[in-house]
Amino acid sequence: MKLLFNIGRYFILLKRVFGKPEKFSVYYKQILYEIDSLGIGSLGLIAIISVFMGGVITIQSAYNFTSPFIPLYAVGLGTRESIVLEFSPTIVSLILAGKVGSNIASEIGTMRISEQIDALEIMGINSAGYLILPKIVAAMFINPFLIVISMFLGILGGYLMGVASGACSSYEYIFGIQSFFVPFNIYYSITKTIVFAFIITSVAAYQGYYTSGGALEVGKASTRSVVYNSILILIANLVITQLMLVG
Repeated sequence: MKLLFNIGRYFILLKRVFGKPEKFSVYYKQILYEIDSLGIGSLGLIAIISVFMGGVITIQSAYNFTSPFIPLYAVGLGTRESIVLEFSPTIVSLILAGKVGSNIASEIGTMRISEQIDALEIMGINSAGYLILPKIVAAMFINPFLIVISMFLGILGGYLMGVASGACSSYEYIFGIQSFFVPFNIYYSITKTIVFAFIITSVAAYQGYYTSGGALEVGKASTRSVVYNSILILIANLVITQLMLVG
């Protein structure tokens, strides 16, 4: 019953979030702020992870492709497909769920226990829309750009570390990443990213918005946000893959 209660309250909160805003100009400024805070602020972490993971994927692929029947350009091909289809949209979103999701939950949770949200309600402001909607819109807008950058840096990291380690030659890797490219894969990855961005921000905001108690409860809400986001991202990943690639 508690699960059904939380699901119902989550959708009721979303109804309030997407209610008609009081002033679009205020929301516009908040969205720009959240784009910088949630998106641009995560770029450094994403860049470092993408470069090194791209290198690891390339070296592991070269290590496993030992059959003489597998051409060497398959290293670049395998790296590209791994990064575009799964690593950048899913693994990076899981990382953002930890960084961005916990930040949103703790920020809104702190406002709840310090009665700042109650003050907004007393002033007649739709606190759910004012606090949560800009975060959702900002994440759904900026996260696809972050994922595209992650794809580029992952493939670049694979090239640099693959060539430097001798796992493959420059020509073989470049030929591999250009071979058998399917543009639909990018569309699929961006679609997943937008859905994941909505899940990360809305679930984290829900956990923070209904926090009660003190500072300890804020920490628990932040932890719950990361756990639930991770589970929901994996479930959504399975459903979207089934619908777009299999179905």
